[in-house]
Amino acid sequence: MQPYVLVLYYSKYGSTKEMAHLIANGVEASGIAVKIRTVPNIATVVKQAEASIPEEGDIYCSLDDLAHCSGLALGSPTRFGNMASEMKYFLDQTTSLWLNGALHNKPACVFTASGSMHGGQESTLLSMLPPLFHHGMLIMGLTNANPALSNTKSGGTPYGASHVSGPRHDLGLSQDEKALCTEQGKRLGEVVEKLIVVR
Repeated sequence: MQPYVLVLYYSKYGSTKEMAHLIANGVEASGIAVKIRTVPNIATVVKQAEASIPEEGDIYCSLDDLAHCSGLALGSPTRFGNMASEMKYFLDQTTSLWLNGALHNKPACVFTASGSMHGGQESTLLSMLPPLFHHGMLIMGLTNANPALSNTKSGGTPYGASHVSGPRHDLGLSQDEKALCTEQGKRLGEVVEKLIVVR
């Protein structure tokens, strides 16, 4: 099986999805293949189950997609300083992968978007890390080698790429935010490639 990076995200208004695709571009620029996957919406009352394949957009992630990846970029919008419940619900279903160590020693990074500068971006990124630590993954952030990390006036943190979408979620990604997404993907891809050579 060809090694690939899984870019797994949940997006409500589209910003996190756009970030996911920029990160995927960065991974591909490093020469590693990519699978982009999302997770379904959840509701407290089930009126009708969602189809296993969405009508449009990226397809839903399976446990096999996650188990066989060589690296992971995990993204979620902020929900009061935490990852979205949709992503948490998906991660809660990964016990079988934890039991067999399917993700041990695979590199991973996280990314997020929020409506405001103080919307909890860094705590959201941190909230996505514990499941990855429990799965034995190798956590990566962003380095200040990219000037955009120091120059950004909106999103972007050492913990992972981020975006400020505005209170109505209508602000596009800034050039710095785009650069950091691409750089994060490229860095992840380069680490995956190095690990493949070592193995």
